[in-house]
Amino acid sequence: MKKLLTLFTSLSIGVFAFAGGLLTNTNQSVHFLRNPAQDATTDINAAYSNPAGLIYLSDGFHFSLTNQSAFQTRTVTSTFAPFAAYGGNATKVYEAKTNAMLIPSFQAAYKKNNLALSASFAVIGGGGEATFSNGLPSFEAPVSMIPLSLTAAGVRTTGYSLEQYLNGSQFIFGFQVNGTYKFNEMISGAVGVRINYLTGSYDGYLRNIQINPQHPILNPGGNMMSANTFFTKAGNAAKAAMTADKEVDCKQTGMGITPILGLDIHPLDHLLIGLKYEFGTKLNVTNKTRVDNTGLYPDGEVNRNDIPALLTIGAQYSFDKLKISGGYHHFYDTDAKLPDDRQKSIKSGINEYLLGAEYSINKCFLISAGGQLTRTGVTDDYQKDMSYSLNSVSIGFGGAVNLTKQLRLNVAYFFTKYDKWTKVVDKDKIFDPITNTKGYNGTSLGGTDVYDRTNNVIGVGLDYNF
Repeated sequence: MKKLLTLFTSLSIGVFAFAGGLLTNTNQSVHFLRNPAQDATTDINAAYSNPAGLIYLSDGFHFSLTNQSAFQTRTVTSTFAPFAAYGGNATKVYEAKTNAMLIPSFQAAYKKNNLALSASFAVIGGGGEATFSNGLPSFEAPVSMIPLSLTAAGVRTTGYSLEQYLNGSQFIFGFQVNGTYKFNEMISGAVGVRINYLTGSYDGYLRNIQINPQHPILNPGGNMMSANTFFTKAGNAAKAAMTADKEVDCKQTGMGITPILGLDIHPLDHLLIGLKYEFGTKLNVTNKTRVDNTGLYPDGEVNRNDIPALLTIGAQYSFDKLKISGGYHHFYDTDAKLPDDRQKSIKSGINEYLLGAEYSINKCFLISAGGQLTRTGVTDDYQKDMSYSLNSVSIGFGGAVNLTKQLRLNVAYFFTKYDKWTKVVDKDKIFDPITNTKGYNGTSLGGTDVYDRTNNVIGVGLDYNF
């Protein structure tokens, strides 16, 4: 029953990233969606992906505006014997859908001779809202144990019910500026900084817990009744408090600064190599709490939720009409402090491997496609029903149309196939190393969670230069 008092501990760790690390989006433009291997690009989207590559733009002003519409599902399939009360099924499915129709990004650059100045704005982390209308297994599992504990105490109880709900949203907006300089025909470098602003809102409840104790005095008919009322009448104040309605309505904000270094190497006429390093970002997140009768989210409390450092390496080789590109990303997740020290449950940072191609059909049309292989470095202890990381394969494709010499239209579709993660917890296994609770969601029994996701993104954008 202790778990009832900590059911909202995962609220501050909601992850809605579309492509990238645990708290980072790398899909900052429609160019990425139609070919994810952008780490050595020399187009305007290099303002984020490869700042040192902006030196290869034509002299003048360059702008790019993108909107992405993302559609995600997050599914937790849980098997726990007490869920089968009243002859139900021991396996339950909890699902949340994220539909983010408006995810804008903007890049701008001015290039003159050996110097380029650039700026970009995008949602660099999060970017969506998830609603678990039927709650989560970590909410329900402790409640489902009440009939067992009462029956073991001599009060036969066969069923339970509850109302549970969780909604979370998170956005990290990033405004970045870069300066790029061409040292010689082979090497250019870039220095930049990004200001990150986090805003999130979390609203959830667990209420109206009902049970059917067959008690000769308090409930002789064995009807469904309020668990809080039953334990209050039974004189069990501790359990009455635990089964009282719980609610949290909390908003969170935070800000951090990311220094960025870039290097572009041009060793051969048709070969470009791009490197970028984003330093780790200390992100202090402050609670703005309207309702919290759990005592876990004091108004004004500050917690760390750092953005990890990121290293990207890319190469691009150009033929007559064809460009082949590849890349590698490494997120230093183990060095980023997370709420409840969850970084201690990460054995290595996320690694991503990217490959793509772009083909110019003629002066008006081009097509491109590519893929991204993501390998997470988290452990079983990291995975929770509200926040988990999965291995995946992403594919993006699309094209561009030169409407005029100065204006280009880009369109793309991007989807991700995730590998399911099965977490088996027996009754003696430590479920949560932070709270040192054993068993499935802190209960005295074993159980299993299967985590899964889907991700589909549509992007459209315009590039303009003069």
